[in-house]
Amino acid sequence: MQDFWLWFTTGITHITDLTGNDHILFLMVLCVPYSWQNGKQLLWLITAFTIGHSLSLALSVLGIVKVNSNAVEWLIALSILILALQNILRFGLNQGASKSFQYGLTTLFGLIHGLGFSTLLRAMLGKTESLAMPLFSFNLGLEFGQIMILAAILAFGMLWTNLLHWPDKFRNLSFSLLALVLSLAMLIDRFPQLKTT
Repeated sequence: MQDFWLWFTTGITHITDLTGNDHILFLMVLCVPYSWQNGKQLLWLITAFTIGHSLSLALSVLGIVKVNSNAVEWLIALSILILALQNILRFGLNQGASKSFQYGLTTLFGLIHGLGFSTLLRAMLGKTESLAMPLFSFNLGLEFGQIMILAAILAFGMLWTNLLHWPDKFRNLSFSLLALVLSLAMLIDRFPQLKTT
């Protein structure tokens, strides 16, 4: 049981670590178009992301899939840029992409982010023989941390709307523009490492 809590808290710490803010930024730009009122659709979206990153995390840690970590980090930044652009392009429109497309895209991004999580977990596991329990508890910790972040983002969005009395679409545009700039900076910063792999 002690090992479970060790890996569980490690998963929470990893996703909430502000020095690795790309995952937090992705979650922010993913859920900023949503509010508590349409939380059901956001829940399905997060489930799609969870399925994707849980699958790729497991496949990578078990050694079934092997990827270049620098390429994954660059793709994570690209996923943020694409989502931010999508939010900005939808500004002023009543309807965005179809739900099935959105779920598919989010699952794809989940696969990419899961590979990013796996780099740390593989390094921590070392030569551990039994992978099932650490993998399960680490992933559960990631999910719990993710829910905490999403709740904080939704609460902040509600506070933003109530205090500033700005429509939700302006909040979406503001945060998406910020994410666009930050993700572009990440892409540029990570490009030299991409070329050396």
